[in-house]
Amino acid sequence: MAIPLPVRVQAAASQLAFWLPRPLRRMVAGRPVRLDGQDLALDAQLLLRLQKLAGAELVRGSVEQSRALLDAARHLVSGKPIEPVSVREIAVPTPDGDLPATLYTPVGLPEKSPLLVFFHGGGWVIGTRASHDNAVRFLAKHAGVRVLSIEYRLAPEFPFPAAAEDALAAFEYAVAKAGDLGADPARIAVGGDSAGGNLAAVTAQQAARRGGPAPAFQLLIYPATDFARRYRSQDLFAEDLFLTDVHMKWFEGHYVPEGTDLTDPRLSPLHAEDVSGLPPALVVTAGFDPLRDEGEAYAEKLREAGVEVALRRHDDLIHGFINFTGVGTRFREALAEMAGALRQGLSKRD
Repeated sequence: MAIPLPVRVQAAASQLAFWLPRPLRRMVAGRPVRLDGQDLALDAQLLLRLQKLAGAELVRGSVEQSRALLDAARHLVSGKPIEPVSVREIAVPTPDGDLPATLYTPVGLPEKSPLLVFFHGGGWVIGTRASHDNAVRFLAKHAGVRVLSIEYRLAPEFPFPAAAEDALAAFEYAVAKAGDLGADPARIAVGGDSAGGNLAAVTAQQAARRGGPAPAFQLLIYPATDFARRYRSQDLFAEDLFLTDVHMKWFEGHYVPEGTDLTDPRLSPLHAEDVSGLPPALVVTAGFDPLRDEGEAYAEKLREAGVEVALRRHDDLIHGFINFTGVGTRFREALAEMAGALRQGLSKRD
C-alpha cells in the first residue's frame, strides 16, 4: 500500500530540515514560542511546523486509520535502528492469552543484568512495540539494561482494565522467568511513556499491594495519572503541540467504558489512597504537554508519602519526545539523561 502524500512530504522534510543552519531552521519554524514562562525548543518547534505543513496528526479518522497512520509514519522521526542490540520475540502468558513481547539486549551485556519492563504510549488505543522500537533500543543500549517491551491489549477492542491487567501479568512473568530472560530478579524495573507511564505506575502500585515482588524502580515518562480532574496544563497546551485536548478526549472515549469510576487507582494512580512503600521513581514531564501537571502532581504525592522520587521537567519539550530521536539533537539529549538515571537507579541494587 502506498504511503499517503502527507507522510511522504513529512519524511522528506524531517530528514532535511534539521540539517539546515540554525538561522534557516528558525526561519522555517517561525518566531520563538514562549508560554507559561517556558521557551519551546527549536527542534520541537521545527518538528511541529513540519507536521503542520504536511498535514500530519497523531489521530485522524477511525481507530484503524489512526493506527495505520502511526505505523506508516513512525520511522520518519525515530531514525535508523540503534545498534548493537539483539532482539528476541517472546510470548508472555496471561489468563486471557499470550501477549507478544520483544526482549532487547545490548550486545555484550552480562547475564543477571537489570531489566526494564516497558509499556508503550499511544493512549491505550494506538501505538505498538514497533512504534517505540528505537526509543527502547536507546534505553537498552545507553542504560545498559535488558528491556522487555510488551504488546498489551488495546482499546476499544479491549477497554479498561484490560491493559492494566496485562501490564501486571507481564511484570509478574518477568520476575518469575528472570533467569530465562538473563535478568536479575532483584533489579526489574517498570517504565513507559504516556499511557505506558500510566500502566507502569499502576503496575508498581498493584504489585506492591499484593505483597509479592515489587519493581526495583519506576520510569514514568509524561504519565497520565488522573482522569477525574482537569489540570491547568490541559488548558494551556490544548492545541497545536502534538497531543491536543481533542486527542485526549478521543483516547479516553475509546479506553474508558461509560460508568467507570474515574478515581479507580488502576485508571488514575494519583487517586490511590496510600502510595507509601512504592519503589523509587523518576517522573519525567515535558513543559509543553497537557499531561505535565498531573504527572508532577503524582511525583509530589509519592514524595509526600516518603517514596524516593526525582522529578525532571524538560520545560522546552513536547509530549511524545522519546520517539523523535531521529531528528535534531534535543530529543536525544533528554532520552540520554533518562537512560543515565535508569542505569543509576538500578545500580543501587548491585
